[in-house]
Order: sequence, then structure tokens, then C-alpha cells
Amino acid sequence: MKRSIQNKIIAVSILLLIVGCRAKKQLVSVNKPLAAAADSSFAKTDNSKTEKIKLIQAQQINFNTFFGKARTHLEIDGKGYDVMMNIRIQKNKQIWVSITAIAGIEVARAVITPDSIKIINKLQSVYLKKPFSYVYQYTGRQINYKTVESIVVGNAVPEFISAEANLTFNGTNTILSGILNELNYQTTLSPGLKVINLKLYNQKAAQKLDVNNSSFIQAEGRILPSVIGINSVSGQNGIKADLHYIKTEFDQQLDVPFNEPKGYTLIN
Repeated sequence: MKRSIQNKIIAVSILLLIVGCRAKKQLVSVNKPLAAAADSSFAKTDNSKTEKIKLIQAQQINFNTFFGKARTHLEIDGKGYDVMMNIRIQKNKQIWVSITAIAGIEVARAVITPDSIKIINKLQSVYLKKPFSYVYQYTGRQINYKTVESIVVGNAVPEFISAEANLTFNGTNTILSGILNELNYQTTLSPGLKVINLKLYNQKAAQKLDVNNSSFIQAEGRILPSVIGINSVSGQNGIKADLHYIKTEFDQQLDVPFNEPKGYTLIN
């Protein structure tokens, strides 16, 4: 039983590293097409497909650091939990997450880098140190650190914006889809070329991730998702999350404190 609880807390921590958000700022419509994106000739030739992909890439959020504070509702095995998350990102270097109960008590802290993942479970005085590959049991081997960063801020996953992707249209939405090393992916973009849905599915590993960006805000000149719904399934395990940002900042100096705790038990 204790091992089962530990595994669930670790699973939640990993999921929270991968997803984000809703902020209390004025909502921004992403349903107005960009001038070039509205051209009906797109995707009819190789050149138009190339230009469309360039437009999508140009709409990606560029930043050095990101800070987000989010109220989060989780559902694990049919049980609901309300927590507060602080997310801090140093681009291409690390993602730091602190998870607190609504009463303000920190229950977990985690940091993910391109090479590793570390999680402190303060409820049970245990901690975890693993290579980045540890997340594969929850996400699949095609996920890398940059994938995680992209999802957190609402960017399209870089590997999926390529000439190899299939480019189709569903009404005014643009869809990029394909298969990358056994991973089926589909990214749906709004008329303004912002990601509104991401589906990842690995049939062999029985893993899937469904991310829905249902609302957007403008923060310091950048448009990012303000509401994200997450449905993650790995084998028989499933976790749902609804995250609501109450604060977001870009390119501010960040502290990312993380010390391996003394007296805690290292678990495998």
C-alpha cells in the first residue's frame, strides 16, 4: 500500500512537470486567422506547406525564463485533490516545480533537466533521483526535455513542426499529424496558429496523452494557454488534471532551490 501511494505521488509530480495552465488576465482570441494563414492555397504545393510551417514556427513563444503559479485540480483513481503549483523554467536547462496543499504546506518539490529528474516527497520523507528516461514509463520514449517545455507554455512540439508531418485542415483549424518512432501525434492549431489540442498515442506501449488548450491570455506580449486540460493514460494507470494559472511572468530572475534532503529515504 505504501509503495502504491509513493508511486502515485511520483506519477503526479511527473505529470505536473509536463503540463500547465490558466491565468487571471484578459482573454485573447486566437480564432482570427493570420493574413497569410487564411490563404486557401496553402498545402496545395510543397512550397505552400513549407511557408505554412514557417508561419507556425513564428507563432511559438520565445523566452529565457518562465514563472507560473497555478491552482490545480487532480483526479487519480476517481479521487480528487486540490493543490497549488509554482512552476519555474530556465529555458533548455531545467523545470522546477513546488507543489503545496491549499493550506500552504509544501508536499513535494521536483526538478527536471535534459538529463535527469529529481522529486522530493515531503509527506513520506522520501526522494527520487533518476535519469530523464524515467519519465518514459509515463510518456513514451519519444518525449524529451524540449517536448516538456513546449507543452508547459503552449508551444507546438518542435519535432512535430516539420516537412515530414502531414498538413491538413478541419474547417479553419490546421492539423499537423504523423508518426515518430511508433508515436502517433496530432497537433491542432487555431486559425491564429496557436495549439488548441495535442494528442500523443503509442499503441505498443498503451500510452496516450491528450492536452486541450481551451483559453488564451496575453502575458508580456506573449499569447499562451490560460486553461489546459490533461488526460494521461499509461497502461492501467490514468491521471486527469485541470490547471488554472493565477500568475505568469516571463524573463524574470528566478530562484530554483533544490537540495537533497537529509534523513530522507532514497527510493527506486
